[in-house]
Amino acid sequence: MFVFAGSSQFIAISMIGSGAAAASIILATFVVNLRHLLMSSALSVFLGKRRSSHLALLAYGVTDESFAVNHHRFLTGEWDWRRALVVNHTSNFAWVASTIAGGLGGQFIAPGAFGLDYTLAAMFIGLIVLQVNRVLHVAVGAAAGVVSVLLSFLLPGNWNIIVAAVSAATAGAVILGMHARESRRRKK
Repeated sequence: MFVFAGSSQFIAISMIGSGAAAASIILATFVVNLRHLLMSSALSVFLGKRRSSHLALLAYGVTDESFAVNHHRFLTGEWDWRRALVVNHTSNFAWVASTIAGGLGGQFIAPGAFGLDYTLAAMFIGLIVLQVNRVLHVAVGAAAGVVSVLLSFLLPGNWNIIVAAVSAATAGAVILGMHARESRRRKK
């Protein structure tokens, strides 16, 4: 109920099940949740000079799903921090209620029932589709996939995913910055 990050919970449960040390579990969940820093940074440009208490309430509720909805809505221009707060905390309430329901009733659901093993992947595919609006986004995603596969032969564990994601995102940001500078130069 206190950790509003599903991927961290999946990772922690998996690592606990395999007998990993507490320090490894903490480090892994920290690294996985670093994406929240990026999502919060992307949303901050729309929030102006909000009080720190408002920002703290908003920050607590940032998840992959709420980010996708709020960022898309902020880009359309018909959105504000209050609506973002409602999205964040409605999803938090659903998370807590579902966690309680799953904890109590999950024992009655057979493993693999309802296609739930595919649900998480389908959700992330849906979230990505909302965010892709440039060829550069597709290129960065493809580059991250290729680099990750290549690095999987060289790096232990899942470091290939982290290195590939950071490298591709950095390259995409550099290319986007170069494109923006070129566009400004042409306008002059």
